[in-house]
Amino acid sequence: MAIVRAVKAARYSAARPPRVAEGWALTRVTEPSRLFGANGLRTGPDGRVYIAQVTGSQISALDPQTGQIDTVSAKGGDIVAPDDVAFDLEGNLYATEVMDGRVSMRDTRGHIRVLRDDLPSANGITVHHGRLFIGECRAGGRLVELDRAGGPPRVLLENVPSPNAMEVGPDGLLYVPVMGANEIWRIDPDGGDPQRVAGDLGVPDAVKFDAEGYLVSTQVHSGQVLRIDPRTGQRDVLAQLNPGLDNLTFVDNRLFVSNFTGEITEILGDGQTRTVLGGGLNWPLDLAVGADGNLYIADGTYFYELIDGALHTAGMLFSPGYPGFLRGLAPAGPGEFIVTTSNGEVARYRPASSESEVLAQGFDQLYGVAIAPGGAIVVAELGAGRVLSIRAGEVEVLASGLHEPVGVAIAPDGTCLVSEAGAGRVLRVGGGPLIEGLQQPQGLLVRDRQVYVVDSGAKELVAVDLDSGARVTVASDLPVGAPPGVTPKPLRGMPPFSGPQGPFAGLAAGPDGTLYISADAEGSVLALRRETEGPQR
Repeated sequence: MAIVRAVKAARYSAARPPRVAEGWALTRVTEPSRLFGANGLRTGPDGRVYIAQVTGSQISALDPQTGQIDTVSAKGGDIVAPDDVAFDLEGNLYATEVMDGRVSMRDTRGHIRVLRDDLPSANGITVHHGRLFIGECRAGGRLVELDRAGGPPRVLLENVPSPNAMEVGPDGLLYVPVMGANEIWRIDPDGGDPQRVAGDLGVPDAVKFDAEGYLVSTQVHSGQVLRIDPRTGQRDVLAQLNPGLDNLTFVDNRLFVSNFTGEITEILGDGQTRTVLGGGLNWPLDLAVGADGNLYIADGTYFYELIDGALHTAGMLFSPGYPGFLRGLAPAGPGEFIVTTSNGEVARYRPASSESEVLAQGFDQLYGVAIAPGGAIVVAELGAGRVLSIRAGEVEVLASGLHEPVGVAIAPDGTCLVSEAGAGRVLRVGGGPLIEGLQQPQGLLVRDRQVYVVDSGAKELVAVDLDSGARVTVASDLPVGAPPGVTPKPLRGMPPFSGPQGPFAGLAAGPDGTLYISADAEGSVLALRRETEGPQR
């Protein structure tokens, strides 16, 4: 029995609800996300709030009056990983594509063309009096003015430590949040030396100006929204929100801010706020049930614990001890996990004490992770097509020449299993295929001598009995993988924050036999339970 309804929302629209095999019930553990996170914000000529979504390669428009969301540039389209947006007076939209180092323009007819493709980590963008400015959010980044007609760019400033979402003030100067310096600078757009406006902040990542000429800035680390006098540097806290704030925009005199989680909040004054759009999971990626019996969720920039049905942030990209953009996840004892990151590291992570320890590094796109009975850590290295074993700093290649290995699991006899997404099968490492005829297998789990695999291409959960070889489709029409007919463009990463990013529909089991699935298409976690439990084997 399935009791999960099809969802029609801005992020993912299912043609029909999931179906499950007889004897199973499917529920949602977390609600679907409306967006793929929320990054750059800009008020458009039509009064809507335009939202850039890096990991979803999507730009959406939010009507602040009705809450309706429309997709302007969809996943799989020509704009990849947009991080910030701006408009010119003619109504053309400009987007920075942070992972491809590009700036593209979408004209009022919907046609898209690339203006530049040689701007590493292109991020903040603004248009002022017909002049287009961008910043490269990286160590040694540049502030650049682009020629909209295609001429060579003009560099305003070099060696800026991670400039982000900028804006020209009423005084005609360009104000830039400089994350690496924890300061806000300003510079004459026609050239000259920068001036420090404010420092010792909460890691500023965006600035805009209110109607009275004051700077308003989001602080990604502290979660504060600050109002700063650009003449004196005096500041006031408009609101204290959760860390992960990304950008802001004004609609008339109404102030809206974004968060990595996809939450859009209106700042009302006197410290009061209103949630316009609730946050949620960005992906999610791998899952694990900890020693405490709680479900833990790797969501890239966030690591969540599910407590009493609610998501609690156990760590995030800007919190102490966070290992980096999390992807693979395996429980390793009370309060401890082995994780893989998109920067190619394997780490031991203790979120409660804000500690992490790198166990091995230098790998090419790590995904799934499992712990063998003897304590060796087994990981899938997608970029190199390998399965590796790591013990006491020593790395052993268990398998090579694989086509996109993603998930790993350990069978009861100690055999390592790997889901080979590019070949559509599950292999026994050192043996032959265990499951064939899949489309894009990812998450992999062994429980009670059943091998479960999430086939994100077919949108199914498949189970195979290790003894009889019997194969059953446990669930179908799952909200996993890309939308039908969509081929997502590669996400090349944002050094130093992350390496290449990609989907991973993870799978985990609770102590009561509940199966948890990362429904990465809609941004939720699903739970599959047997309606009548038989004796455990």
